[in-house]
Amino acid sequence: MCGLLALVCAPETPVTDDLIDAVAGASHLMRHRGPDEPGTWSDGRAVLGFNRLSIIDIAHSHQPLRWGPPESPDRYTLVFNGEIYNYLELRALLARDHDVTFATEGDGETIVAGYHHWGPDVLTRLRGMFAFTIWDTVTGELFCARDPFGIKPLFVATGPGGTVLGSEKKCLMALADRLGIDTDIDVRAVQHYTVLQYVPEPETLNVGVRRLESGSYARIRPGGRPEITRYFRPRFSAVPFRPDDEQARYDEITAVLEDSVAKHMRADVTVGAFLSGGIDSTAIAALAIRHNPRLITFTTGFEREGFSEIDVAVATAEAIGARHITKVVSPAEFVEALPEIVWYLDEPVADPALVPLFFVAREARKHVKVVLSGEGADELFGGYTIYREPLSLKAFDYLPPKVRRSVGKMSKPLPEGMRGKSLLHRGSLTLEERYYGNARSFSDDQLRTVLPHFRPDWTHVDVTAPIYAESAGWDPVARMQHLDLFTWLRGDILVKADKMTMANSLELRVPFLDSEVFAVASRLPLEQKITRTTTKYALRRALEPVVPPHVLHRAKLGFPVPIRHWLRAGELLDWANHMINTSQAGHLIDLAGVRRMLDEHRTGEIDHSRRLWTVLIFMLWHAIFVEGTVVPTISEPSYPVQL
Repeated sequence: MCGLLALVCAPETPVTDDLIDAVAGASHLMRHRGPDEPGTWSDGRAVLGFNRLSIIDIAHSHQPLRWGPPESPDRYTLVFNGEIYNYLELRALLARDHDVTFATEGDGETIVAGYHHWGPDVLTRLRGMFAFTIWDTVTGELFCARDPFGIKPLFVATGPGGTVLGSEKKCLMALADRLGIDTDIDVRAVQHYTVLQYVPEPETLNVGVRRLESGSYARIRPGGRPEITRYFRPRFSAVPFRPDDEQARYDEITAVLEDSVAKHMRADVTVGAFLSGGIDSTAIAALAIRHNPRLITFTTGFEREGFSEIDVAVATAEAIGARHITKVVSPAEFVEALPEIVWYLDEPVADPALVPLFFVAREARKHVKVVLSGEGADELFGGYTIYREPLSLKAFDYLPPKVRRSVGKMSKPLPEGMRGKSLLHRGSLTLEERYYGNARSFSDDQLRTVLPHFRPDWTHVDVTAPIYAESAGWDPVARMQHLDLFTWLRGDILVKADKMTMANSLELRVPFLDSEVFAVASRLPLEQKITRTTTKYALRRALEPVVPPHVLHRAKLGFPVPIRHWLRAGELLDWANHMINTSQAGHLIDLAGVRRMLDEHRTGEIDHSRRLWTVLIFMLWHAIFVEGTVVPTISEPSYPVQL
């Protein structure tokens, strides 16, 4: 796990010592991603920078990594962020079929050798999380790629001076003036963020900076723009269960998860696990302890009753035999850490759960260098409660479209909060109209009160329509899962997981988001994912021998955060007032409208907590990265190279 930076200069841009120093300086901004070893390399056409967090083959596998075939031993230069969990198997295959010899014991060489012999097809063989760039000194071309699910980030920006790619946007922004990159605020992306609570790929809040999307690769030549190709298109293709093979299908789920966890445990350093009160993280920890009996698990919570899963996590750790460490976060700590957290994020993400994740990652890094976590299980196995909505609205499917619309009109005059109003409204809409992913907090009317630039044609449809088009004909739950893979998962879940752990020089691995696990999960029929009484039905059945009974059917909570209460009194209310009073983002956010929302929330008139959090985090982002009025204190704890 590391931080990479790669610059392909335009033909007119001279690669001077000053430019190389500038790339090294920009790379230093993400030293938290790899404090063990920095590195910079150039051949006069490209400049590659790197910060290494050594996990495998610590004494070797330095980057930028040079590799080539016998006739051209230094042809390629690699910078690589991530882990390839089947690298041992791929090394053996390359040695057998192509007589490849390796100078290191790491996974980086496997990527480059695989690319040389298989071309872009190497991506379909890699089992892991990755963002990497390979500079080919013979062809003068940069090849870059991201893993299928978007676990690891890769930002891209092109200007007259060249194209730059990096693990963090702040590094690209540091080179923007030199390369002529447009850093103006993208007001359309601001509206998308406000609707969705994150900035959807490939957008960022700066016009000239984009993201290479998950499951894609690009080729870049000096003076040209990236030529992007999608190599992974997830498909949910249900295979019905037969009565005589039901248990075999559950056993298949257990086996593929056990294999994934075993491969995710590969490291030359200590591996721990995050543990909440839910089935996903518990399953990962319970399988991991089979490979490391001294496994340490970590959880976090708050002092306020109902906003902590510590007691459940402690009981779970005891049941599986793990040593457990907890971190309780106070309101004062929460508020004090916000500027630092948003600086690490690069782009605003309005998910309060990233704050406790930041703290538990900081605590975990005192003990381990790698943690496993349960992200991705909900999207693959049908874990969100909202996935049950198509069952509750099924009766509306039998109504003619005009009748459905009439039902929706009938619901409008009904008083807010009246039983049945929401059901009638949602039932009148198609799936594409009502489901944006796991994120919507503002209605269009509410958006008008906080966005001076509101455009009714800049909606969630910009983001969701192309994704829905790829799932036409699937069952509604599969379509919702597919949408979340491209929206909520990679826009929120994986961003906060990457940024909050990397902020603390901690590698997070997600065994559910594995190509072999997806292959099994994608074949589950609807009734094995969602029933009227539960979610993740097949996964729960498969994990009966693995997960303690007190967790098996427990409702999902994650890391709940009491912002609803804290925004009514105390430190968070004081912070919110200060942000509104001092913000210079009034041309992008209607500060008077936000003030009204805060007053209504404070008095208990309306619960605006998630909407307030969305705009307040944007204001903080703007204060840090645009105004410069908030300067975070970036703590740099000193960790040993190997744990």
